[in-house]
Amino acid sequence: MPLIAVTGGSGKAGNAALDELSAHGYDVINIDTVPPRPDAKPYPFKQAELCNMGEVIDLLNGCESVVHMAAIPNENHHAPSRVFENNTMSTYNIFQAAATLKLKRVVWASSETVLGLSFGDTPPLYAPVDDDHAPYPNSRYSLSKSVAEEMARQFSRWSDIPIIGLRFTNIFRPEDYAQVPSYWDDPMQRIWNLWGYVDTRDVGQSCRVALEANVSGAPNYTITAADTIMNRSSKSLMDEVFPNVTLRKELAEFETLLSCDKAKAELGYSPQHSWRNHVSDNTV
Repeated sequence: MPLIAVTGGSGKAGNAALDELSAHGYDVINIDTVPPRPDAKPYPFKQAELCNMGEVIDLLNGCESVVHMAAIPNENHHAPSRVFENNTMSTYNIFQAAATLKLKRVVWASSETVLGLSFGDTPPLYAPVDDDHAPYPNSRYSLSKSVAEEMARQFSRWSDIPIIGLRFTNIFRPEDYAQVPSYWDDPMQRIWNLWGYVDTRDVGQSCRVALEANVSGAPNYTITAADTIMNRSSKSLMDEVFPNVTLRKELAEFETLLSCDKAKAELGYSPQHSWRNHVSDNTV
């Protein structure tokens, strides 16, 4: 099988991509600044500084495609300028190396934050929020992802390489689901991303189908679970918290308010995992 490089494979999302691709017969290599967790499955590993173009070219040489998941994920422990610089420069290097080496495809981690988070500060224009919603980055992290989406469009145009952006919502491992009931009493705790989440295993699936789907250019896809993190109906949440935001469709009871319909239609993405399979007494 072809060799797929996964940057950031030591992290939550990157490790999920490694597991999914390996399970489907791909040869994989983890490229990261830090070693994998001791309890992670062993995969070939190369330590690298992705802001160094020479290292990126060296390590992607011989790969068919790259899944670029590496990034500083927030501004909690770094200066905002450092987050923007690291994420933008490393992603530029990945796109440029892919074009130079004529890789088959790039799949990369964009973010739900491009769409306007925190929605507690700026309500969405409509719901469910889909991939046609206007970008509205509100942090240096989300700005780095918005800039990268534009870079992807231009690099794909220059190189004819598909560069597929996956706008992941808040990623949960199965062991994280024990904390879910703590969100239920106060919907404002999770208003910031419209109560969205996605299971790590569905993150991995989305990376694989993005590698395999018959798409071109540089499209972006929101990747979420099928439901919200809450134990009450999605419509009741919107009626209480966002009474003036237009609902563009009739919602299923617990339907996600960050739409992954485009990913379903164009990539064949199909979210399979929910906290509801792990936490009992979950409805009111």
